Amino acid sequence: MAEPVRFYLDEDTISRALMSALRARNIDILSAHEAGMISVPDWQHLDYATNLNRVIFTFNTRDFVLLHKEWLAVGRHHAGIVVSDQGPVGQLVRRLLKLADSLSAEEMVDRLVFLGNWS
Repeated sequence: MAEPVRFYLDEDTISRALMSALRARNIDILSAHEAGMISVPDWQHLDYATNLNRVIFTFNTRDFVLLHKEWLAVGRHHAGIVVSDQGPVGQLVRRLLKLADSLSAEEMVDRLVFLGNWS
């Protein structure tokens, strides 16, 4: 059986309502706050998530699209990046659940996903 996607929520996506809703649906998440990763550069969030084999979820699309391209250009790998516009918690949860039900952790490696495509 394929390993399920486990998420790391960066500072932009930390929301009690979002975290509670995901955990209530048995989605494995870790927030930047819980990890003690507040006020660190974006590349450190990506590095940290990758070292834990977690897919990073962020609203910081511009910076993480660039990081994705930079990492792949130099042969670095990451566990996956999911970028999204901010939206209602229910909509975000539905889309993240659909993604997590459709892709495994292995399928997320080095992948950049735009959550808006998972409606």
